[in-house]
Amino acid sequence: MASAANTEKAQKALAEEQLGPANTLWRDAGKRLLRHRPAMFGAAVLTLVAVMALFSDAITPYDPNGMDFSDRFANPSAEHWMGTDDFGRDIFSRIIVGARVSLQVGIVAVSVATLFGTALGLAAGYGNRITDEIIMRAMDVLYAIPALLLAIAIVAALGKGIGNAMIAIGLVYIPIFARIARAAVLGIRNEEFILAARALGAGNARILALHVLPNVLSPIIVEITLSLAFAILAEAALSFFGLGTQPPDPSWGRMLSEGRDFFRQSGWMGVFPGLAILFTVMGFNFLGDGLRDALDPKLRR
Repeated sequence: MASAANTEKAQKALAEEQLGPANTLWRDAGKRLLRHRPAMFGAAVLTLVAVMALFSDAITPYDPNGMDFSDRFANPSAEHWMGTDDFGRDIFSRIIVGARVSLQVGIVAVSVATLFGTALGLAAGYGNRITDEIIMRAMDVLYAIPALLLAIAIVAALGKGIGNAMIAIGLVYIPIFARIARAAVLGIRNEEFILAARALGAGNARILALHVLPNVLSPIIVEITLSLAFAILAEAALSFFGLGTQPPDPSWGRMLSEGRDFFRQSGWMGVFPGLAILFTVMGFNFLGDGLRDALDPKLRR
C-alpha cells in the first residue's frame, strides 16, 4: 500500500513539474499573440462575425426570408444597406443569418475532425508499429482524395442538407489532425519525462492524458483555426453547388450561387456574400498565423 501511495505521489509530482513550464509557455504565448497585429485584426473580425451569428435574430433589420416583389434588385441605400435580391429580400439581413450557418458548420465539422483525428493520431504515434501502419495507411487513402471532391461524394451519398455537409467536412479533415497529432507524439514519446512516468508505473491512458496530450496541443490549436477557415470555404462551395444549405435558408455560398445569374444586373447580390467569406477566412488565417508564431518557440521574437 505504501509503495502504491508513493508511486501515485511521484506521478502527481511529475505531472505538476510538467505543467509548470507549460503554464509559463501559455502565458508567454498570450503576450506575444497580443502584440501580433494581423492576429488581433483577425480576432476583431471573427468577434464581429461571432456577434452577428449569436445575435442574428435580434439585429437583423428585416426577415431574411421575407419577400417583397415590389422592391426587387433595390440598390444599396439607407433603407437596405446592401440592397435586395431577385425576391426583394434584404441582403444585409441574409448576410447576418448566413454568418450563423457558416460558423455552425465550421465549428461542428472541425470539432468532429479534431476529436477523431487527434485520437487516431495519438493511438498511431504512441501505439505499436502495426497499429501505426493500419491507422496511417487509412488516413493516407483519405488524404489522397481532393478534400472538396471527397466532401461532395460524401454529401451525394448521404443526401443534401446542412447536417450532412457538417459530417462530410468533418470526415474530410480527420486525416490532417491525425497526421499532426502523430508527428507531435513521435517527437516526444521517448523524452525523459515520458520514460519516467512509464517507469513509475503509469498506464498508457494516463501518460497520454497527462503527459503527451498537453505537449501536442500547440500544433493542434493552430490547425483548428486554419481548418475553420477551410471548413467555411468548403461549406460555401457545397452550398454553391446546391448540396449544403437548402433554400430559402440563407448561406453565403448559396447567396453567391443565386447572385451569379444577376451579376450584371445587380452585382451586389454576389459581391457582399463574397466579401463576407473573404474577411472571415482572412480572420481565421491571420489568427492562425499569429497563434503559430506565438506558440512556436523557434519563432519567438
